[in-house]
Order: sequence, then structure tokens, then C-alpha cells
Amino acid sequence: MDTTLLLEPFRVPYLTRALIELTILGVLCGVVGAFVALRRLEFVADALTHTVFPGVAIGFALQGVDGVLPGASVAAGVTAVGLTLLTHNRRTSDDAALAIVLTAMFSVGVVVVSRSRSYTADFQTFLFGQILYTSRTRIIETAAVALLCLITLAALGRQLFLRSFDPEAARAAGYRVGALDLALNLVIALTVVAAVRTIGTTLVLALLVVPATIGRTLGGRLGPIVAIAVGSAVLSGYVGLTVSYTASIDHDLALPAGPTVVLTLVAGYLLALGAAMAVGVAGRRNPRLPARAKRPAAPVPTPAVTASPTPSRTPSPIPRPTGSAR
Repeated sequence: MDTTLLLEPFRVPYLTRALIELTILGVLCGVVGAFVALRRLEFVADALTHTVFPGVAIGFALQGVDGVLPGASVAAGVTAVGLTLLTHNRRTSDDAALAIVLTAMFSVGVVVVSRSRSYTADFQTFLFGQILYTSRTRIIETAAVALLCLITLAALGRQLFLRSFDPEAARAAGYRVGALDLALNLVIALTVVAAVRTIGTTLVLALLVVPATIGRTLGGRLGPIVAIAVGSAVLSGYVGLTVSYTASIDHDLALPAGPTVVLTLVAGYLLALGAAMAVGVAGRRNPRLPARAKRPAAPVPTPAVTASPTPSRTPSPIPRPTGSAR
């Protein structure tokens, strides 16, 4: 098989670095996204992608591009702690807690941006990503964050799995549910921070949610869900970069790399959904026969009723009283 066409785009150094970065993020977001899907925390992930905005703004205002990662990390940590504390307060619902934290953090970012005049067009790229500007330093930073998150999930995987399905059983087993929630929120926050500079705050949610959704569509257990999510995220990164490069170089059609990767993910989800629906329709049309035919139930034996003897029609002679002899 001729692999020239498959490998040709990645002879360019910046595309090679972009592919390495997306591969690391694909593995990280595939694993973390599986736990997000199990806990149904898609809205939490969405909130985290927006609440890092003030951290990005403040970090950029203080130290330029080098301050984005520290600022986003601090904002993500504050968001994770705030969400955990508010959601465990019985007087505040989960949706209300998310709305409060999201609006507060995003408003801080807007205030910082409006008060500063140091922002240039480069700052806008953090909203949509800088895949093609990935450096070796960024790859090392992303790999370090991914390693930390994956080690945390490997250490707490069983506890998080039990807490996802039965919080009361987790409490009965001696696990601290609040600490588990905080750990998962911090992992999601760090994942968002690692991906925000590559695909932007507006596209991080797709990399967290769509691969895991593909895994849930095609797989039933946690292991297959994680494997499919990781595979689909990594493959979509490769296909998206290839399509973007080919369209731009060969067809003079400028396609931004980040949105192309996300559209590839969405196309993969639609294919997975169509395949699952086709398998379901085929299963309804051709139901599997049972391995062993059921035998008809044996008739319940009725107890034999013993007929009482028919009384004789001839009356028995009535005995006459015998008197004493005179």
C-alpha cells in the first residue's frame, strides 16, 4: 500500500508537531471524556471551557503568551473548587451552581478585557486555537498535564466508577464522595487548560464530549468506551489536519485546522450513530432464535378423587328389640 499520500502532509515540521499535540490531547480527552459521559458532566465541561477565559485574559495581560497557561490553570482550579463546594450545598441546585460560577468568572474576563488596551489580534486566537503554531515546549507541557491527569484517573478509577453509578454505595464503602468530585473536576479543568491553547476555548468541548459520545454509541462497557473514544479522537486529529492541509495546498481552499478537526469528529459521530441504528433495525428484522426451544409445560396432574361407595338401594333390616322372657 502506497503511504505517500497519507504521510506527505506531515513532512512539514509544524504539521508534525500539530499531529503530536493532537494525539496527546486525543488520548487525554478520550479517557477524561468517558468519565464526563458516565457522570453526565457535559454542562460542567462546557462551563469550565468558559470559566478559564478570565485566567487567560489576566495571564495574557500580565505576561503575554507565556502567562496564558498559569492564568488558565488558576482560573480552572478556582472553578473546580467553587463548583464542588456549591454543588454539595443542599440549598443550591447543580444547575444554579453552574450558572453562578459561569457568569461570575466570564464577567471577570470581560471586565479585564475591557479595561486593558494591550490586547492584539493574537489574543483572539485563543478563542479558536493555534494548532499550527504548536511548539516543542507546548508539547512537553501538554504531555506533563496529560500524564498527571491519567495517573490520577488510574489511581481513582474504581472509586470514580462506583461514585458515578451509586453514590450511596461509595459512601458506604468509605469513599469520600466530595473529594472524588473535586478530583474529577480538577482533572477536567486541567484537561481544558491543556487543550485551550491548541484548539481554543470554543472547541475544547467538542474534543471532550464527542469522542466519548461515539464510544457510548458503539460500546457498552467502560473499557470499550474509552478505547473507542481515544481511537476516534486521535484518528479525527489526523484526518482533520490532512483534509485542512490538502484543501489549502492543492485546492486553494483555506480551511482552519481546528474547526476541521471538530467537523471530522462530528462526521465520525454521525457515522457511528448511523451504524448503531442500522444494526438495531437489522436486529429487529432478524431476531435471533433461542438456542433451545421451550418445551410445553407438562399438564399438572390432578389428584385422583376416590368415589364414595354408592349406598345400596335395599334397606338393611331394622333390628327388632328383644324383650326379656317371661
